[in-house]
Amino acid sequence: MATTPVKKLLISMSLPAIFSMLVQAIYNVVDSLYLARYSEKAIEAMGIIFPMQMLIIAIGIGIGVGTNVYISKSLGEGRRDRANRAAQNGLFMALVAMVVVVILGFTAVKPFVSLYTKDPEVTEMATSYLSTCMIFCFGAMIELTTSKILQATGNMRIPMFTQLLGAVTNIALDPFFIFGIGFFPRLGTKGAAIATVIGQVVAMVFSVSMLIFKKQDVHLLEKGFRPSPKFMWRILRVGLPSMLTSALPSFTIIMVNNFIKGFPYAISVLGVYFKLQSFVFMPVFGLTQGGMPILGYNYGAYNRDRFSQTFRFMLILALGYMTFGLILFQSIPGYLIGLFGSDPEFIRVGTYALRTVSICFVFAATIISVTVMMQSLGRGFTSLLITITRQLVIIPSAYLLSRYTGTRGVWFAYPIAEFVATAIFLPFSMMVFKKEFNKRREIMQRKTAHDEAVLIPESALAPEPSIDAPVLDEDLQSDDLTDNQN
Repeated sequence: MATTPVKKLLISMSLPAIFSMLVQAIYNVVDSLYLARYSEKAIEAMGIIFPMQMLIIAIGIGIGVGTNVYISKSLGEGRRDRANRAAQNGLFMALVAMVVVVILGFTAVKPFVSLYTKDPEVTEMATSYLSTCMIFCFGAMIELTTSKILQATGNMRIPMFTQLLGAVTNIALDPFFIFGIGFFPRLGTKGAAIATVIGQVVAMVFSVSMLIFKKQDVHLLEKGFRPSPKFMWRILRVGLPSMLTSALPSFTIIMVNNFIKGFPYAISVLGVYFKLQSFVFMPVFGLTQGGMPILGYNYGAYNRDRFSQTFRFMLILALGYMTFGLILFQSIPGYLIGLFGSDPEFIRVGTYALRTVSICFVFAATIISVTVMMQSLGRGFTSLLITITRQLVIIPSAYLLSRYTGTRGVWFAYPIAEFVATAIFLPFSMMVFKKEFNKRREIMQRKTAHDEAVLIPESALAPEPSIDAPVLDEDLQSDDLTDNQN
């Protein structure tokens, strides 16, 4: 973290995450392709419940990212005990969130689905899939948190194998549970949900085993654990922007689905787009996962040059890959949408949508990188503001465009939102970066001055009454006090 050349370090830490994210993207598409061959209505059902799936994952991601940043910053400061406590409190938060999701799985699924369709077959497909995933969400919640804990220590390979194991298990089981191959029953969309849950549990078992039984820089089973509201608040403060980064699009899709549900195939096309765009966004998320612990460590260690180099190289790679995705979506949109249905109207609507929405890719690469930088600096509110801005622009834009231009205009809401957010927050983030490191420099200078003063012999001190020692870092002092009290 402190000495390896930045480019080499970022690539080595990002490649496992990028690979695992690509595997996850393949799963997203393969799962939908199986369901498309099971029933054309299954694609509509998946489009309806997709935002709720995103919401479940968003909760786990937010807790995991907050835990990740807190751990990496603590390790950069040489405070291993605090890193251990952050890991324990992060996992505790994941278990609490799991209970909330399970309750919603029993009570909220059918009312939600009924808002978008009156077709009993689509309703049954959507309800059975979503309720199964929510009631048995413990695998996803725990795996997301433990993987982020491992990533915070610089261990990117185990999280890669974890996601790979879960996705491969899911893909392998899908055809058996969906189509009823061999002695397996033909369960359709519910079978796809069962395969998903089994894959998540397998991934969870592997990740937890590696964290507990293999030597790591963070010890999850350290004795004396008690839930700490202060630790949980700090995890949430940093993780909330990531949670909302993933969750707010869920609410946005819910709203957009309301605007377009009267147009033929619009909900299905939007759902397919989000499956396909995962091939573009997922690797960038993997890249930022590799960059986040490097940024957090070097911020904690006050290494401004390495922090800047990491961010610049991460941004260049993100822009390059997103540009490749833009070219792909502009070149063969008809082929991509045709994988999920053969109806001419479906292909026509989908082709136009893919070409239009993909304009946002380059702007999205920039704003995703900026958001991660703000999280690494501990500027949770700024990251939250970026996310809110992106989504708040989409909703009114989609409403107005759908009302006056139909589906031909509504797809422009996404490029408009990403452009506005980039234009506002890219320059703003540069100012925040300078401010945070200037503040960090002052803290380090005061600490150095204090340490030198402590080394002065008592006889050399002036006879005047001593003054209070300067405050070094209120955050660290409060942690020390809390640790002593506990």
